[in-house]
This record gives sequence, C-alpha cells and structure tokens, in this order.
Amino acid sequence: MAKKKPSRPAAKTGAKRAKTSAKTPAKTSARAAPGAPVADAAVLARIADALERLAPPAKNKIDLDAADAFVWQPDGQLTPVPHVNRVGMSLLKGIDRMRDTLMENTERFAKGLPANNALLWGARGMGKSSLVKAAHAAVNAALAKNGKSLPIKLVEIHREDIETLPELMAITRGSPYRFVLFCDDLSFDNDDTSYKSLKAVLDGGIEGRPENVIFYATSNRRHLLARDMIENERSTGINPGEAVEEKVSLSDRFGLWLGFHRCSQDEFLAMVQGYVNHYGLTMPDDELRREALEWATTRGSRSGRVAWQYVQEVAGRQGVMLKD
Repeated sequence: MAKKKPSRPAAKTGAKRAKTSAKTPAKTSARAAPGAPVADAAVLARIADALERLAPPAKNKIDLDAADAFVWQPDGQLTPVPHVNRVGMSLLKGIDRMRDTLMENTERFAKGLPANNALLWGARGMGKSSLVKAAHAAVNAALAKNGKSLPIKLVEIHREDIETLPELMAITRGSPYRFVLFCDDLSFDNDDTSYKSLKAVLDGGIEGRPENVIFYATSNRRHLLARDMIENERSTGINPGEAVEEKVSLSDRFGLWLGFHRCSQDEFLAMVQGYVNHYGLTMPDDELRREALEWATTRGSRSGRVAWQYVQEVAGRQGVMLKD
C-alpha cells in the first residue's frame, strides 16, 4: 500500500505566498471599478464645448417697450424700428374713403372694440402701405394725447415668412399691448400653398386670432392669388366650383376690402402740390403743372408714388432736404 505524502505546514505555505506577492507587483485590472472616473477634466471640458457649439443660441428677451414698430424675424425675434418710413396722413390725396374706413377700424381696435382684418388691394403706388403706417401713427398720437391706453405696436412680417405667423401670434397672445400685423405686397404664386396656413391663422383653428391682434395686408390682387390659378381650376378641375371656392376663400378672411384705383389728373396734381407745399419747394404753378404731367407721361402712370418721385427730383434740383 502506497504511503501518502506528508502535507506541508500551512504556515510555511502562507509565508511563501506572501513572499512571492511581495516580489511580483499586483496586476491592474483593465476595466475600471464601478464609480471610478472614466475621463479626466480636459476631456470633459472638450465634450462640453462641443455640445455648446451644437446647441442653438439662446433667444434674446423681446423688449416690446423698445419701439412702437417692429420687424418680425423668422428666428423668432422682433427687431425694433426706431424711425418708421412714413408720410403724414394729410399728404395722402385721392383716397379719402379708404382713409376714413381704415382709420375708423383702427380706432375701434385701439379701444378694444371689435374690428376687422383689412385687405388693401388695387393699383400700384396709390398709397396702400403708406395708409397703414399713417393710420398707425395717427391712432398712437391720439392715444398719447389722451394718456389712457398703451400704444399700438405695428409689426411687419415679410411675405416669405408668412408660415411663421403662428409663432408670432403665440408671442403677441399674452402681451398687454395690441398689435397690428402688417404684410406688404402679399400674394401667392401657382406652386405656393402657404396661403392655406394663413387662412387658418386669420379665421380658423381652435385658438383663433388673438383678441389683441389684427392683420392688415396690401396687395395688387383682390384675391391674393394669380388669376390663372383660379381660371385653371374653372377649366380643368373635376369639381371646378369647389376648387375655386377653396382658393378665393383666403380673401374672405378679411372683413374689410379697400380698393385703390388709378387717380385722375387733378388728383395727381393735388398730390404733387401737397408735397411741394409741405416741404417748402418754390416753383411757378404753370411750370409745376407742365413738368409734373410730363413726368407722369414718361412713366406711363399717375399715382402717389410717381408724384413723390417727381417731388424728389424737384427738391434735388433746388438743394432742399426732404425731412419732416
């Protein structure tokens, strides 16, 4: 029968292991223990900088007290306009009925009474946008004289930014001010469907137009759409009546339609004379009449814009600055 090997004393074995571990350093695990830092401070700083560059810039707080007129930017900001390019109400000739109607509507809106969106359409250069800006200034002047109400804010939104109109409405909805949103030369081409979103914002949707907002637009077209868009629907559509109704319903969102038509010769001369008197220009009446009519003839139209261009020509020749 084989003999068993005698076992080593435990104490001696333990001493040998301790001696071996003292000579051989312990291996470091490649995987960090839970809770241990995975990167140093420099790496974390670079990651934070990269995330900061990717993040959108913080929006500046909109200060509605900065001015009475603003331009809406598609990034959600309102740029204040310290000085609005406008003419006085007294210089707008030949548009008396449209002037009185828009003024009355704007005054009711300033008082918190019901008022309509307004579409100013018709002949070019007849003072559509000038009337909007002049009405805003006149109503604010009356409010300042009474000292009982906050001024109305005029906010211009560009035609190409019309799809961001809901965002602008969200900003104005909770403000104590009242706003006239103004879009100059509003129209839509054949492949443009943004007019559908405008319809919902003006008069539709579950929220509707805020009580403190009104929308004024100018256009050379009564229905804001190219005529061939409507005619094509009548001739090629399966249900032409429904298609035409869908397109012309945009202008139905405007309670006021103010039509501007070409002025007569006497009205054109009255416009010229009004500018000449206002800016203190001197010229014999017969010479002024002859030159003004010749100026209009060479441009093929008579309008307030043409009258203003002629007055600028006269002022330039006489060395007079056209400042209010």
